Amino acid sequence: MSFIFINQNPDGLITDDCTVRAISLFTGKSWDTTFIGIAITGFECKRMMGTNYTWQLYLRNLGYKQTLIPNFCPECYTIKEFCKDNPKGKFLLTTGTHVTTVIDGNYYDTWDSGNEVPISYWS
Repeated sequence: MSFIFINQNPDGLITDDCTVRAISLFTGKSWDTTFIGIAITGFECKRMMGTNYTWQLYLRNLGYKQTLIPNFCPECYTIKEFCKDNPKGKFLLTTGTHVTTVIDGNYYDTWDSGNEVPISYWS
């Protein structure tokens, strides 16, 4: 279980695109394809592409399912703990303000988000 730096942004920018970066890695689609897919979904449902509703609808339309993480110990169950509990598989984790991808117990991001508290995951 470890943090691995990755930046799916084709221009190498580290900006407010964590959702697009994480979904791109999670789905295996390019950053551009992911951005356009979420934007089209937003257009179709008449919501901004950055809203949770829009990108979550995009994932549902691709066949992914969301599972809520029980709030049995707020602040103590971190992304690092999730990785320990899930050493195999690919997941998209959501916190209240961030999205990151976990693959086989490692979390991929532009910064070490391991101490963030996940509230749900997609698989």
